[in-house]
Amino acid sequence: MSRPDGTAVVLLHALALDSGMWRECAAALTARGRRVLPFDQRGFGGTPLGEEPPSLDTVADDVVRTLDREGIERAVLAGCSMGGYVALAALRRHPHRVSALALFNTRAAADSPETAAGRLAFAERIVRADLRESLIAATTPLLVGATTRATRPGLVASLLDTVRGADPAAVAWAQRAIAARPDERPAAPVGVPAVVVAGAEDGLVDLAESRETAAALGAGDPVVVADAGHLLPLERPEAAAELIAALIDRVDGAVPAPGPDTAGAHQMYEDITETGRTASRGRSEEGAWAC
Repeated sequence: MSRPDGTAVVLLHALALDSGMWRECAAALTARGRRVLPFDQRGFGGTPLGEEPPSLDTVADDVVRTLDREGIERAVLAGCSMGGYVALAALRRHPHRVSALALFNTRAAADSPETAAGRLAFAERIVRADLRESLIAATTPLLVGATTRATRPGLVASLLDTVRGADPAAVAWAQRAIAARPDERPAAPVGVPAVVVAGAEDGLVDLAESRETAAALGAGDPVVVADAGHLLPLERPEAAAELIAALIDRVDGAVPAPGPDTAGAHQMYEDITETGRTASRGRSEEGAWAC
């Protein structure tokens, strides 16, 4: 049973998806007695896109308005990919409302000029009916790891259906917002409880980027989860739930903060295999602007 008076966690989804990507993870957290708020970014999951110009700061403000409606003063923000960018923007704009961060498959640095240009080109193409299907087919499978693609065809098919069902205008808006986001590393307040999580098979955000993000937050080494790609909470929901629950325990004072070498200690989060190292080094340029 969820604790209505416990520390809440807001779950922030990846690009072209919605809060449904967190369904299994949210259920696992609720079963642990955590208060969970799945969040659908504007334009996704039935939330109106609105008329505001593209900006992740606008989305961060939407998150805080959700906390206001729920009567929540501070919350843990857990974001995957784009959701991690939103979490970092919320921390910068509303630090007093963020009790901790769990960042999955995300980076604190801004896009390079080349990646930003790719995003803007993606935004132009995704709204064209004659190009949309080929663009989705080329980029969406890259969002999950090789293990998921090989062993869970049903998940990949469901993912494709979700992306095809997303409003192209909302995807374009989000891509433009992501392309314009600032480098969050200089503004990141060291000392906020945080965990940075990488998929061993993530071909879009490499391990060096995860280390940079963790260093900016003073979060120690990233946790690397085996058999997961860029959508780790969807591919390994129990692992994601355990990491988020442990972070909430830190916020609540139930457990001490981890030491510098604790992040990889739990046997559930296997040491990086040689396959994982290779995948983390080689970011897919075709999909770099799909995340």
